[in-house]
Amino acid sequence: MKKKVCFVFQLHQPFRLKRYRFFDIGNDHYYFDDFQNEEIFTKCAKESYLPALKLFLNLVQETHGEYRFALALSGVALEQIELYAPELIDVLVELVNTGSVELLGETYAHSIASLYEEKAEFKAQVKAHTNKLKSMFGVKPKVFRNSDLIYDDSIAISLKELGFKGVITEGAKHVLGWKSPNHLYASSLEPHLKLQLRNARFTDDIAKNFNRYDWNEFPLTADKYAKWLAETPEDDQLITIDMSLDVLGIGQPAQTGIFDFFRALPRYIIKAGLEFTTPSAAMAQLDSKDLLDIPEPISWSEEEKNTLSWLGNDLQKEAFEKLEKWAERTRLSRDRRLIQDWHYLQSSDHFLYMSTQNNDAWRYTPYESAYSAFSNYMNVLSDFLLRVEAEYPSSIENEELNALLTTIQNQGDEILKLHEEIKELKEQKKKK
Repeated sequence: MKKKVCFVFQLHQPFRLKRYRFFDIGNDHYYFDDFQNEEIFTKCAKESYLPALKLFLNLVQETHGEYRFALALSGVALEQIELYAPELIDVLVELVNTGSVELLGETYAHSIASLYEEKAEFKAQVKAHTNKLKSMFGVKPKVFRNSDLIYDDSIAISLKELGFKGVITEGAKHVLGWKSPNHLYASSLEPHLKLQLRNARFTDDIAKNFNRYDWNEFPLTADKYAKWLAETPEDDQLITIDMSLDVLGIGQPAQTGIFDFFRALPRYIIKAGLEFTTPSAAMAQLDSKDLLDIPEPISWSEEEKNTLSWLGNDLQKEAFEKLEKWAERTRLSRDRRLIQDWHYLQSSDHFLYMSTQNNDAWRYTPYESAYSAFSNYMNVLSDFLLRVEAEYPSSIENEELNALLTTIQNQGDEILKLHEEIKELKEQKKKK
């Protein structure tokens, strides 16, 4: 069996917050910087997403389907595609229809809800994302890829309950020890849930080193890269290269030759005796090498591969704890606008902006400092929670509130049913 190469591309952009002052709390219930969000997304669509996806479509067609890959599209990114770059939808639909591109499951908001102690919010977001993929592309994801590859044993049971066959996460050295990331593994808690691991070295060679003149392997060419993949140990089965899609055109600008590199890559990988695959195809064809025990959360972040980029300081922890505390009550809401804002506020990016540990946070943040990001976020969150409190006062226990809402919902369903019966009786009467 040929050695397999699996490329995974993440497409995500958050809804960034506008500057929201303390005095806006209780007076202004709109939190987002529409101008900045549109400007950033249209720039990414023009310079990265659209040319990259069109290139990939051409490669799939030129190779008669041999070029295969996976896409992780966050729900909030799909909303921005609909708002700011609808031309991307046609390209994505065409890619999905080729059968060579797999869409992966994730949290709707690209959130860190999987780190909540209770998994109800996490599962609700995953279901919302699945419904979004179904409505836009008619597909149900089989493999899960969490925000920034966050994973630990605690979410394995939830993913199995949700029907996923496998999950993509980081090939962290402190988890693997002497083992290679270039195999499929399985969860020690859920042995039927397969674990596909990112190869950080081969990912970083493109995402971080491609345009580094001080790198000892510069310049990176497609034939050199394919040769490296082919020279991995003979028993390695699956090499997973997982990166943000905007590496093409933004992280590595077009003038670096990144598009030419990807245009040539399939030819050299196939010539080297390797084959492209998707996560589902790999999991169907390959057996798990071993069970992995991952009690503490891992991610693709920094050298430590942990979650300190989002929960590494007191500011981040305070914001996270307040979100977690109000998750159940907010989820009970039937207010669509409230739920939409709830999703947007949970994007992991807001916590990255508060980071004092992530060396790359400054590249993405619209704030002057971590504290400025925290202060702005907490002002917004305070107003949001006032809206939740106004709808469902905290004097009512969650269980009592849930029971009342269920009763109201059941009564509403009964009324609709009676209306339908009345309508049918009227139609029968007319026929007589």
